[in-house]
This record gives sequence, structure tokens and C-alpha cells, in this order.
Amino acid sequence: MKTLKRTPLALIALSLGCGMAVAAAERIFTTPNPAAELKRLFPAAAAFSPLAGEPLHFKAFAADPKANPPAAPIGIAFWTTDLVPQEHGYHGPIHILVGMDMTGVITGAVVTYDSEPYGYFSVEPPKFAAQFKGKSFRDPFRVGADVDAVSRASISIGSAARAIRDSTRIVARQLLPPEAVK
Repeated sequence: MKTLKRTPLALIALSLGCGMAVAAAERIFTTPNPAAELKRLFPAAAAFSPLAGEPLHFKAFAADPKANPPAAPIGIAFWTTDLVPQEHGYHGPIHILVGMDMTGVITGAVVTYDSEPYGYFSVEPPKFAAQFKGKSFRDPFRVGADVDAVSRASISIGSAARAIRDSTRIVARQLLPPEAVK
């Protein structure tokens, strides 16, 4: 059975002057330790950074940055639900961990959680996520064109494709070197 764990992103802020409390947004963890998934996205990586930064992401390194401090990242991994939390499938968010190299090419995607009624034949099979490997953040990600369509699951497939497209574009703009985004 799939389980969710909710953890606050920030502490609850209290404004004493106005007497109002502002609740912090919550982040849903579906895979608390994604080491195996990260290794699937970057098989050549020797080390990964912790999930951090703005937007939230992991960095993949060919050499351990603890032993080799000037080591440059070979890629970035991120959860689509962290970057586009408003994107929902038919029944809710689809949690996808996406890897992208430093040129903006997707190294892979792993669907780690969904609550879709037809997920078992739409977004859960490995062939769904495999079709994104090798795509650029610049690709259109159109269901029925460059993303395979699945009858009876068009909402789920469309949502997952948009989540991958939109999150890769956010990461490209904010985290890739300028020459990769031109």
C-alpha cells in the first residue's frame, strides 16, 4: 500500500501585531529515501546532494564533492510535485522524480506515487516514464504527438506530461547554465 508523509516546509509564522497566524505550506513525501531512484536517473553518478535549493532539487555528481570540492554537477533531479504542485491527474497529484543533465536533456523519469484509477496501465508502467528519456526541456510534450496516449487515461497522461514539461522548463531557466538555455 502506498503511504504519504506530510512535513511542513516552514514553521508557522505568528504576527503578534495583527494577532493572525499564517499556516505554512506542506510538502508531501512519497519516497523519503530516493537513493535507488536517483541512481536509476544517473547511473554514472558517484554522489548526490541532499534535496535543497530553490527550486528544490538534488544535484548528481560524477565525483564525490566531499573528496573533490570543485566537482561540477552532471545533472539535476527534482520532483514535479515540488515545482508544479497545482498539476493534478484525474484523482490527484502524480509524483514523478525527473533527472535532467546540464544541457537540458531528460535522463529519465520515475513515477513513485499516484492515486489514479487507471494508473496501473497509464502512468505506472515503466514504459510510460521511459518515453521521456532523451527529450529536451524544449520539446512540446503533446499527448498523441510526442507523448504516447492511453485510451481511458487521457487526464492522467496529460497531467503527467504537463508536469514533466513545466517542471523541466522551470529547472532549465533557474538552474542550468545560460548557454544550455539559449
